Amino acid sequence: MRWGATDAEVAASLPGDPLVSQPKISATHAITVQGSAADVWPWLVQIGQGRAGFYSYEGIENLLGLNIHNPNRILPEFQDLKVGDVVPLAPDGAGVPVAFLEPNRWLVLGGRFDAQTKGPLALDDKSPGAYYEASWGFFLQPIDGRSTRLIERLRMDWGPETFSNGLFYRGILEPGSFIMERRMLLGIKERVETTSESRSAQR
Repeated sequence: MRWGATDAEVAASLPGDPLVSQPKISATHAITVQGSAADVWPWLVQIGQGRAGFYSYEGIENLLGLNIHNPNRILPEFQDLKVGDVVPLAPDGAGVPVAFLEPNRWLVLGGRFDAQTKGPLALDDKSPGAYYEASWGFFLQPIDGRSTRLIERLRMDWGPETFSNGLFYRGILEPGSFIMERRMLLGIKERVETTSESRSAQR
């Protein structure tokens, strides 16, 4: 729930938190990247299925039929992301909208989804009041001109609070998300630092 994060990072109020005001699950993960916030940002802004993937376990993602490919380069065609755009998660069109975005500072995806939500993210649960809320954010905090803290936060709430819902979200979705998100942070770190080393060698 707090891999790599300091006490202060876990306790910090971050943009996107109000999207899920009373989370049943809140996880904060962090890693130090040897690169500036401007070095990290292009890798974040191009995430998504059919874009630059998620820098995680590509084999696992593709076993699930997600058709994810994680390049080791910045893709100029996917750098113009803005609030309201949908970041794709799967080939069927499922995706999450960009809720907050400040270049070189933060990118937050999320919102509220229920049976009335149109498209692939509409809930199958048609019971009265069924809903799912989520925020998934990435935050860049410069340490100095050459290193940055990359903080990732996932918050989730859902209703109704049934045994099956709790089992799915707490027992399957959250642990699986941690495995993939940890690898994602490491994947971004590796790409930023490898690119920075390559630029230094060229100079």
